Amino acid sequence: MKKLSRKFPNTRSRRLRLNKTIRDLVSDVSIDKSKLIQPLFVSDSNSRNTDIESMPEQKLYSLNGLLKEIEVLLALGIKTVALFPNLSGVTKDVVGSEAINPENFICKIIQKVKKNFPELIVISDVALDPYTSTGHDGVVIDDYVNNDETLQMLSKMSINLASAGSDILAPSDMMDGRIGYIRSDLESNGHKNTILLSYSSKYSSNFYGPFREAVGSKQKKGISKKTYQMDYRNIIEANMKAETDLNEGADILMVKPAMPNADVIRDLAINYSVPIFAYQVSGEYSMLKLGIDKKIFDNNVIDESLITLFRAGSKSVITYFAKWIAKKYD
Repeated sequence: MKKLSRKFPNTRSRRLRLNKTIRDLVSDVSIDKSKLIQPLFVSDSNSRNTDIESMPEQKLYSLNGLLKEIEVLLALGIKTVALFPNLSGVTKDVVGSEAINPENFICKIIQKVKKNFPELIVISDVALDPYTSTGHDGVVIDDYVNNDETLQMLSKMSINLASAGSDILAPSDMMDGRIGYIRSDLESNGHKNTILLSYSSKYSSNFYGPFREAVGSKQKKGISKKTYQMDYRNIIEANMKAETDLNEGADILMVKPAMPNADVIRDLAINYSVPIFAYQVSGEYSMLKLGIDKKIFDNNVIDESLITLFRAGSKSVITYFAKWIAKKYD
């Protein structure tokens, strides 16, 4: 960047802040609805929508409720959703067997969603925690999440999700080598155009609690997700993992949680010429929403939180506020 010698009074920064129209003209970033992704939870046992207690105004949808909500989102300009199953009608086991059933609940949901809304971009989560009796993202053997045994399950799960119609697969499990394993099997099974959105920087965070309620994942005591999710004290590791995942075939990188890791988003955006996505997770949502509901601050904090992520370098953001923002800017 060229060094300038700009001095007062010839230079007055406030000239570019005189009114909203001028501020909008010169802003570095702005909120674009096409860059927002709405996460949606769907239940295999609900005949109607139910509230998620720890996430105000978010719902666990029935199939019909899900289809109606997607119709509303598309009308508002939200063109991408991330789907997460809440499973109570299936038998969960230590290896997550139901995850590799090509006729499982989420595969059928994806098929119906894509049939009704072929223009919708569907992101599907790749991890075993909705299916395992341990609540862990991988296969537990001898009280340890076994990396290599998990890879086989994730790969089979990915083929099923791609075959069902998923546009983007998002491995969130944090097993070593999973991107290369999945990419290789996608290529050899005719899914060359399936996008891999890697949760390369998924931190072992305290902000995930409400999500686990939403998907009905109960973690077995004595086994910590810290053994596979990233330590939130580390940023060098985030760069190492990003490079590994890109070399293995990832198309997009994800940082999760979002707001506590704006520095990581910035680092990855500078260092790698690929899209960086951020996931504003359930705990971030609930923290802001409850603050608004208690009138601790006004709802402009939502815009500010998202602008911060875009300014840091996010190309798109997965956020539970997507619908709210779309209504505001409609």
